[in-house]
Amino acid sequence: MRPQTSEKQQAFDWLTRRQGQTRNWLRRGLGIDRAIGFTVLARGWSSLAGIVTVALIARFLSRAEQGYYYTFGSLIALQIVFELGFSFVILQMASHERPFLIFSPEGVISGEPVAHSRLASVLQKTIRWYTAAAIFLAVFLLTVGAHFFSTYQHNGLEVSWRFPWYAAALASTLTFQLDPILSFMEGCGFVANIARLRFTQAFTGSTLAWLSLATHHGLFAPAMLILGNACVASIWLLRHRRLLLSLLQRNPGEHRVHWMNEVWPFQWRIAVSWLSGYFIYQLYTPVLFAYRGPIEAGQMGMSLSLANALQSVAISWINTKAAPFGALIARKDYPALDSLFFRALRQSAGVFVASALLVLMGAIYLNWTHAHFAQRLLTPVSLAILLLSTFLNVVIFGLALYLRAHKQEKFLIPSIAGAALVACSTYFLGKHFGAFGMVSGNLTIALLMGAPSATFIFLKYRRAWHEN
Repeated sequence: MRPQTSEKQQAFDWLTRRQGQTRNWLRRGLGIDRAIGFTVLARGWSSLAGIVTVALIARFLSRAEQGYYYTFGSLIALQIVFELGFSFVILQMASHERPFLIFSPEGVISGEPVAHSRLASVLQKTIRWYTAAAIFLAVFLLTVGAHFFSTYQHNGLEVSWRFPWYAAALASTLTFQLDPILSFMEGCGFVANIARLRFTQAFTGSTLAWLSLATHHGLFAPAMLILGNACVASIWLLRHRRLLLSLLQRNPGEHRVHWMNEVWPFQWRIAVSWLSGYFIYQLYTPVLFAYRGPIEAGQMGMSLSLANALQSVAISWINTKAAPFGALIARKDYPALDSLFFRALRQSAGVFVASALLVLMGAIYLNWTHAHFAQRLLTPVSLAILLLSTFLNVVIFGLALYLRAHKQEKFLIPSIAGAALVACSTYFLGKHFGAFGMVSGNLTIALLMGAPSATFIFLKYRRAWHEN
């Protein structure tokens, strides 16, 4: 019996060592820690679920309904007009106070009183702003969406869109109020917890959307997806209500964050940059819907959803580092900051390139075999151009996040210029040349202006700030 026991123990020890080696390889070789692991899992699930959703859309929605489906998403993204980049600012503000505080498992906060009061002030201002903005957002989405779809109905392609649109608009208003609180909690150090929550949200929302599609209520799928996210977030926040309530009840006193002096000079630049991003990333589908019809808009929407899914997974390596970047900057540990950032940027770019090549080869195969599903996507040439533009966006996103972690916004002018150029290009080229014209114009602008200006700004301010 002893030799048998010894052999079992040796096998157990070997397995334990292998698990440890695997964890070390994932952490050091691929840069996958717990936060990135859950984020990649969430976004990987979203990408996989996106493929299932695409298949269900092709199965249960007409090509015209597909156009409405993706145009819903582009119009809902107009909430950025009310969000104004506030969630990113909240995360950075919280992350700069977090290193001076201790959070107990029971939700009790201790540490420097000044940092405690400033953190409470950030949360209180967050709740006040988003509660008021959510009311205006609901009215805005309901009226603007109803006007758009009523104005640009195409003969022979009538679709029952009213109730699905109203449901999606109201559901997005609910998540609009909850997401900034999650950003606040992420800034407080709950990075891995929020990443795990995002996975649960992605799973729940996708399941509800699939049920809508499979039961022939497909245009309600966007509303069900958003509602699933809101329900999961509400439950998680209720579990942390003690911490949140203690901050809401604390009187910041003289240590209150003075938003106009401390934050607004940074936030308004973020707001303009994020608003510019709408014209760069979300204008394609509505313009095609209006001038080329819902069918071509649906092809663009489905192709964009694939590109955005790949980008969402790839930037996980950078996005989950926003709070750690802020903490390292607060401690002025710039060597560690640079090491962490450049490793994450390389990994993010590599993941996107590998996954984009797989998607492109799949699209080429579908067209080569004349598969019916190929009609739901852009042509392989247009898709390749779109994916190349998205790759540049991944790199620029990383450079911008690095600088913004310093509570500075230096991408304001390039964002405005890029948004203006892309909006004009999207309108004129899309109207006359369709999707191919749109993606070609965007890539040209990114190559000639976006990537060079972003690189110059990054190198300039990184050198200046760290030398000082």
